[in-house]
Amino acid sequence: MHDYQRPPTLYRYGPQDELEAALRGQFRLLPDGGFLALSFSTAWDKSLFDVFSRAERCLVIHNTEEFGERIHRAVQRTLPNWAGIDGEVAYGVRSPLGAAFSKSLGLSREKEWQFAWRSMSPNASLNPVVINIGNIEGFAELRGRESHLA
Repeated sequence: MHDYQRPPTLYRYGPQDELEAALRGQFRLLPDGGFLALSFSTAWDKSLFDVFSRAERCLVIHNTEEFGERIHRAVQRTLPNWAGIDGEVAYGVRSPLGAAFSKSLGLSREKEWQFAWRSMSPNASLNPVVINIGNIEGFAELRGRESHLA
């Protein structure tokens, strides 16, 4: 269990088709320096549509606790020998959570919250993995660039 507070809302900027799949519960974990990672922003920021390639929409997740638990459970089922953690990315300094959560200062406007998993067995291959956490439309929605958050 974690002893920190997830942010109240998470945002994922991306292509329409990828985010529609995410709303149905499908997420793709990507290799990132010895980890498999899934990254979100903690900020609603229209400029981030330009930062992330092909971002047409934004997935807004309102119940981050439920979401986080579902993500970790799905990865546990798919990759039983992997350990997962999620937390805030530190910019320009080393994160107490390690290298997977440390990024250069130049990326700080992304205000990332990252989910990361590391294999417990040596020499595990790091390939993208698709997980399914079940439909999240009950606590998530897609927004366009011009949407105003209430």
